[in-house]
Amino acid sequence: MAPSGRRPYLHPTPQAWSIALSVSLYEISIPTYRRGLQNLSSFLDKAAAHATTQGVDLSTYAEARLAPDMHPFTRQVQIASDAAKGGAARLAGIEAPPMPDTETTFPQLKERIAKTIAFLDTITKQQVDSRQAATIELPLPGRTMTFTAPDFLMQFSLANFLFHVTTAYALLRSHGVPLGKMDFLAGGQMAPA
Repeated sequence: MAPSGRRPYLHPTPQAWSIALSVSLYEISIPTYRRGLQNLSSFLDKAAAHATTQGVDLSTYAEARLAPDMHPFTRQVQIASDAAKGGAARLAGIEAPPMPDTETTFPQLKERIAKTIAFLDTITKQQVDSRQAATIELPLPGRTMTFTAPDFLMQFSLANFLFHVTTAYALLRSHGVPLGKMDFLAGGQMAPA
């Protein structure tokens, strides 16, 4: 959000590309959320293996922050989960399952990711693609942002989701976990090293 008195960074008016979308909303959204969560789960596996070999307590990674005013690793995973399930639910016009943010351990975070993926797997192409012309309202503290479905996905939801997956990656990487670009791009599809 822009500081008070300035124009917002996001433009909730329809963009030209959103009117003539040639790839379906479902194809852009659900597989992207799913892949990112699978990769995030694989980051946790690599971090656990690294902690074991290096004699590091996993809580060191769970509590890690990039900066004092940023959320710790556990919260980054929770927000990535929320972004995926919330984005998918809004696109499909359904309610997202509640998930209290109580995870503190890697097994609990992996379980949350698995539950989020299971929810994504219940959403059909028809549910999302039939809402191409839907208006999506996103309540925020102090205001509500209104988008077309394509603009919500492309201007807000995917960027928010990828921000938190990227931040989780960077936190682990900054603590020496041997993650590389291919872990971010296809970690959930690669065989463990």
